[in-house]
Amino acid sequence: MPRNLDLSALRSFVTVADVGGVTRAAGYLNLTQSAVSMQIKRLEDSLGLSLFLRAARKLALSPEGEQLLSYGRRMLALNDEALSLLSSQACEGEIRLGVPHDVVYPAIPGILKRMAQAYPRVRINLVSSFTLVMKQDFVRGAFDVMLTTEESPDPGAEVLSSRGLVWVGAQEGNAWQRRPLRLGFKDTCIFRGRAQTALEAANIPWEMATGGESEQAVEATVAADLAVSVRMVGSIPEGMTPIAGDNQLPPVGEMKLALYRASRRADEAVDLLVSELRCAYGA
Repeated sequence: MPRNLDLSALRSFVTVADVGGVTRAAGYLNLTQSAVSMQIKRLEDSLGLSLFLRAARKLALSPEGEQLLSYGRRMLALNDEALSLLSSQACEGEIRLGVPHDVVYPAIPGILKRMAQAYPRVRINLVSSFTLVMKQDFVRGAFDVMLTTEESPDPGAEVLSSRGLVWVGAQEGNAWQRRPLRLGFKDTCIFRGRAQTALEAANIPWEMATGGESEQAVEATVAADLAVSVRMVGSIPEGMTPIAGDNQLPPVGEMKLALYRASRRADEAVDLLVSELRCAYGA
């Protein structure tokens, strides 16, 4: 009698292998860690094989797991392609996504590409702005899904992770050593006030090197070694680098990455987008 692979268990296995752990896979699949572990065990039991090297310090596939991973990706791709083709007419319209400018890269382009492949009839309208502005717009119904960077997310928000803030400057630069310390921030940047408060508490004189709302002007000024700035770990633009031994400057703490979803939107395309965001920005 022919045997069939459990596609749900196979998807859990492939996701764990791709993202490097059960915890991140659980967030991506919107399952509990125990559910993902049970699915992988069920898959191993059905095959009579160990798919992971349990004794390894870090997650590693067994030779059999490597073989199954290749087949699994192809099987899931065909499954998803068929479902997308047959269901795309039922899932169409627009999803309005808000993301702070400083966390758009590197994750959002890949997420948008995968969403377009999975739901070709769904248009995603991406707006990148400041958290405070987007939260006001969210209350007015401007977004279906929104990411924020903030200290204290509102009740109802899903906190995806906490990320440290670091001082950044030009590669091989020394602007951080000069006094007064010149700062590069947009006028409404949420990190600006925090940096100024930390410097004043440490008795470090400072002055602004930029003004207005141009992120390009800030990045150019910092990359030219004319100022320093503060960025979230994992979201540092090209041309900037964390300042070596950044204990030379006072710590600036951390920020939370939070996810807001409008209660009026409950469809599979939004579900997939939320899962993608959890995987990309989760702890």
